[in-house]
Amino acid sequence: MHKELLEDIGEKELIKRLAEFMPKNQVSDDCAFIKAKNKNLLINTDSLVENIHFNDDTISALDIGWKAVACNVSDLISSGCSKIIGVNIGLVVPSKTDWLWIKDLYTGINLALDYFGGLILGGDCSVGKEKVISMTALGKQGEIKLRRNSCKPNEIILTTGIHGLSKLGLMIKSKTIFDSDIALSHSLINSSLQQFCRPKLKPKFLKKILKTRTNKSIKMIGCTDSSDGLFQALLDLATESNCKAIIDYAKVPKHKNWPKGNKWDEYYFFGGEDYELVFSLPRKWANNLLNEDKTITEIGYFLEGDVSVDFKNCDNKNLFKNKSFSHF
Repeated sequence: MHKELLEDIGEKELIKRLAEFMPKNQVSDDCAFIKAKNKNLLINTDSLVENIHFNDDTISALDIGWKAVACNVSDLISSGCSKIIGVNIGLVVPSKTDWLWIKDLYTGINLALDYFGGLILGGDCSVGKEKVISMTALGKQGEIKLRRNSCKPNEIILTTGIHGLSKLGLMIKSKTIFDSDIALSHSLINSSLQQFCRPKLKPKFLKKILKTRTNKSIKMIGCTDSSDGLFQALLDLATESNCKAIIDYAKVPKHKNWPKGNKWDEYYFFGGEDYELVFSLPRKWANNLLNEDKTITEIGYFLEGDVSVDFKNCDNKNLFKNKSFSHF
């Protein structure tokens, strides 16, 4: 079948085709109009860059579209977003990119928006040497603000799910050689590939926080996501809130078939792209939430003291020597 290359289609035809994925007249102007009355908006931008965040050997265009939305929506959710409004897309691609790749990308974007909420509001297209999907997401700030600088000493540290799966999914996709004595279960493989390709996030998190709140005068709590790894999320909370985090290694939730060993600890704590929420609450509020949602796990607590992330019940003394993911 003959490929339709972007250099043959041209920018106007590309925009015309992309318009089929959006509401009527959405591409008529360069700027999207948002009618909002007495509402505070959350705005977030994340970029996925070819050969840095993705490549054609490890993930499909369809799944890249989903992940581009997920990484943006995750930041909105971890800030207390009550409703996703939509996304603006900056697309950079080489001129010889196959149109079907673009079509699959935008199909994946719409699949994610159907799941999380929101619409494609518009964007821009340009030619470049490598593919880049830069997305700006807009949402409405909910009743409670979730911020990294709002953790307090003696609060309980919790997380919404299992970490390390996306890292393992990437390793499976990229055919990284595992230790010969490690046999991965089908359940672990499937969970890891799911988390790597199409993370589901926690869009109902804010509702559960509000439902279990014990003191309605509290309008802000400490929270972030684990897009750069669980350890980095904990360090970000500790740094911005000027607290010491104490993590009980024995309480950290893992897949039932997650292998043991120092290297697997590294994958778990420093893998990234799991998009689970990491947050802190007063003890009574935390207990209410733990009773409401059994997928949430208590993993530690904050104390007064110098900024740090310390582990107890952990035999891996080299765990702290690792570095979290860096974009540069």
